[in-house]
Amino acid sequence: MSKLFEPVKINGMTLKNRVVMAPMCMYSADKQGRVNDWHKVHYATRAVGGVGLIIVEATAVEAHGRISDHDLGIWDDEHVAGLSEVVKLVKPHGTQIGIQLAHAGRKSEAEGTPVAPSPIAFSDRYRVPKELSRDEIHGVVRSFAKAAERAKQAGFDCIEIHAAHGYLINQFLSPLANQRTDEYGGGHENRFRLLKEVVLAVKEVWDGPLFVRVSAEEYADGGNHIEAYVFFSALLKELGVDLIHVSSGAVVPYPITDYPGYQVPLAEKIRYGADIPTAAVGKITTPEQAEEILQNRRADLISLARVLLRDPYWALHAQIALENNKESVPVQYQRGF
Repeated sequence: MSKLFEPVKINGMTLKNRVVMAPMCMYSADKQGRVNDWHKVHYATRAVGGVGLIIVEATAVEAHGRISDHDLGIWDDEHVAGLSEVVKLVKPHGTQIGIQLAHAGRKSEAEGTPVAPSPIAFSDRYRVPKELSRDEIHGVVRSFAKAAERAKQAGFDCIEIHAAHGYLINQFLSPLANQRTDEYGGGHENRFRLLKEVVLAVKEVWDGPLFVRVSAEEYADGGNHIEAYVFFSALLKELGVDLIHVSSGAVVPYPITDYPGYQVPLAEKIRYGADIPTAAVGKITTPEQAEEILQNRRADLISLARVLLRDPYWALHAQIALENNKESVPVQYQRGF
């Protein structure tokens, strides 16, 4: 058996293989943030296609924390029913399903005033955000906890906290966006405080697998680099986080030179430096590339994004390529493989 199709257990959740569908915003919800038929077809199709774990796109814990007015929401009890339908469509295919809880902070283009650790706009085309007060920060923490409760009600198998790509938690972590002088700004421990409080609040109501997604390289002078994220990841392990989903960039509008597997070394450094499982992501497109990463223990899971938009059946094709094994192909589709 290839490593890619070897089952793995993470805090009680067993994945049939190590192929993960990374969270990718669809910008297809209605203005109330509700699931519609697009989401149901989109996620169920990848489950039929053999993915081991699907992580549902960034889902906003507060209405004004959406990236756009068409992001999914989990800030209200009315969102649970639609999200539960997605879960029920995915599970019969042997795929586990998680949800990424998110707050866009200063990168929100939704209605309402964006918020951030400091009143610094992301770029000239974004609005200047309102600096969060301590009480408002505590409100954000409560919103993540309530969202985790709703995720549990909807039947999700795991939760991922979005602390990457320049969104609110990433803004607090980064000295490029966080210029506070209180206990939430300054040194690494203070800038980590919001993420710590969110993790602890979520764990009060959620006892399943918990992932955190990070941007482990900010690429810009004065920003966080991999050493900082090894440090943050070690702290997250101490708090009981099960896996770090390792991405990079987007806290400031800085150009990134990408190439196949360009973020894998970051996942590898966190895996060994913080002694915590990682998911590698970023231009991983072929079964052979994914297998090499796992065989050389550079990461524990392979997270795929755009390639799964192009080919919902990537996992089935990969198992045939690596093992000449068609057993995972649904019987309805076997004559096509």
